[in-house]
Amino acid sequence: MATDAVRVQLVYAPGPGQAWLQTLDLPPGSTLAQAVSASDFSQSFPDYDLAGLQAGIYGQRCEPERELADGDRVEIYRPLVFDPMESRRRRAVHRQKRLSRT
Repeated sequence: MATDAVRVQLVYAPGPGQAWLQTLDLPPGSTLAQAVSASDFSQSFPDYDLAGLQAGIYGQRCEPERELADGDRVEIYRPLVFDPMESRRRRAVHRQKRLSRT
């Protein structure tokens, strides 16, 4: 028996200890981008650049065109505020300096 709707949950953590959550019923065949558009995400977070949407389903990064299944948890990711490779380089330099002093 075919269902008339796909129920998904959208989550976003705007900062530490904060969470935004919305559950939506969408038509079958809806995509991740359509779910974000159908939610009130853009009204709640007007500074988020939806053109550069980074999101995933249960921790697995997905493209906005990904078709959703009933029960999916769509996670909207915050933009990175630092370059992970640069952060690793800085930690390595710091670790090397600390080891050379001993």
